[in-house]
Amino acid sequence: MNFNPINKTKTSDDNDAPSDSQAPQNNDLAGDDAYSTSVIDNSSLEKKNEVAPKDKSGLFGKQDDKPIVGPLVGSSIPKNYRVIERYTLAPPFAYAVIAEDPENRIPAYFVDELELTIREKILYSKIVSTLQLELKAPREEVDPKKYFSEQAAVIVKRYRLTQDKNVPVSWAKILYYAERDMVGFGAIDPFMKDSAIEDISVDGVSKPLFVYHRKYESLATNIKFDTEESLDDMIVRLVHMSGKHVSTAFPIVDATLPGRHRLAATFRKEVSPLGSTMTIRKFRADPITITDLINFGVLDFSMAAYAWLLIESRATAIVVGATASGKTTFLNALLSMLNPNSKIVTIEEVQEININHKNWAPLISRLSYGITEESIGEISVFHLVKAAMRMRPDILVVGEVRGEEAYALFQAISTGHGGLATLHAEDAGSAIQRLTSKPMDVAPAYLSFLDLVFSVRRVAIPNRSDPGSPKIVRRVISLDEVIDAARWTQTFAWNPITDKFEDYMDRSVKLRKFAKDHGKSFEDVKQEISNRVAVLKWLQTRNIRNFVEVGDIFSQYHSDPESVLAKIKQDGTTKMSRPQVPVLGVPPIEPTIKSQSTTVRKE
Repeated sequence: MNFNPINKTKTSDDNDAPSDSQAPQNNDLAGDDAYSTSVIDNSSLEKKNEVAPKDKSGLFGKQDDKPIVGPLVGSSIPKNYRVIERYTLAPPFAYAVIAEDPENRIPAYFVDELELTIREKILYSKIVSTLQLELKAPREEVDPKKYFSEQAAVIVKRYRLTQDKNVPVSWAKILYYAERDMVGFGAIDPFMKDSAIEDISVDGVSKPLFVYHRKYESLATNIKFDTEESLDDMIVRLVHMSGKHVSTAFPIVDATLPGRHRLAATFRKEVSPLGSTMTIRKFRADPITITDLINFGVLDFSMAAYAWLLIESRATAIVVGATASGKTTFLNALLSMLNPNSKIVTIEEVQEININHKNWAPLISRLSYGITEESIGEISVFHLVKAAMRMRPDILVVGEVRGEEAYALFQAISTGHGGLATLHAEDAGSAIQRLTSKPMDVAPAYLSFLDLVFSVRRVAIPNRSDPGSPKIVRRVISLDEVIDAARWTQTFAWNPITDKFEDYMDRSVKLRKFAKDHGKSFEDVKQEISNRVAVLKWLQTRNIRNFVEVGDIFSQYHSDPESVLAKIKQDGTTKMSRPQVPVLGVPPIEPTIKSQSTTVRKE
């Protein structure tokens, strides 16, 4: 446990931060004696450039004429900004406010926290210093926040006895900031509490933090680090929380924070001229499932059922797309479709995959301990892929292939292991070109062992509520079956005009191979896909989207499909028939067999 304060930086002027009169109105601060307090009017206590009271008895005695240093908070919302949305983060202390400038109509993200008065800032500094001295790390595993709250309550009671009774303060606010800065994530803690935020970016000193919001996308915030020292302290603390080390000798770090959030940071000006930087990609404790992807329109029922059938039968696949297109999220959803008895080994640089599977062994790479080119102690993704093959996995998953690990993965696939991975590429053609080029250097002969390529992309579609502002969404723009290194055929295609998916399963090569291998007719296979469509529709109708619940239903269907279908039929909420995708009068996109040199229309 790390109980060091998050920073020692001065905040901006008191008038730059939201006052209690501008802060959230819900001030019911219920709790035990250490936390209970009455709400006070801070307006008479807050003045610009105010310094600590002098020559007073008790806790405020004999202070120097120095500006008071309190916790880092954001600037207030400009009065001319229009509030779009407001929701709670840590009530009654922290709220999220989305507001926009009426002139340029650019939205921004504001963290609205109750601000401390001058006297409360003094108490905050005293409490933090005392906790640093008196608080001891427990010998056993405990919840850090619960342990902190219990120990801080004892210290607070002691200080309340020595405090001047005539000085009105809010102990609940003081303890909120002390906990935020000592066992939380400091000034970015409200962002970490916001489930709508995917990424947090710090680009340097005196620059606003940016967040990626699921609804509003990239937003500037009212939080910034005013000094290099405060930003460096923040990054050092976060890196230590993740169990890693950062310094001028090792200025680049890729680590996993508590809660499995991914941290990528650079330290000082060694590699980033504007100073330290960091990006946090938040980890979803409740990952997005196939039901969510269908609800979001990323794919439709037919494509999901088709993928379910083949992935469950150990088809090999790669998910391709650009950065932030949703590759890992889509891969995670595909993994829930695997045979529940399969042994899965996942390999990543930083763990992002989260599945409900009993026979699952996650592996992560490790950087070198040395400072020379010998890479002492380094364990790369390539080494893990080779080691995983000795574990006899049914399915080998590589979070992202970039180099020589692609060659090892295809070696495993060629020997009968199932394989899944993600890759930075635009579509199936560019993916195959990358795989067969250096540094991956996969032999073209091995590409015939690859079955499916899912191409995921962030696209803009018309926004009915605001025609002037297109809506950015994620879609599987194409699902291709790979025949060999020079040929691949499109099984599903996204139609951007209708925002629907065109179905070409009747010409599927992989489904016919599946039918032959399992002694079934092609019509039997189509009926099986229709049954799985019914299961997926039932999941959506019943709003079953939790990854544990969805995984349990897939496991039940694998073991006893008849009972699951009978339950759906008895429920009566889903009509079991193969869905027909409406095209709204628009001609469908013709299926194609593509090659690196030509595109041939199928007649």
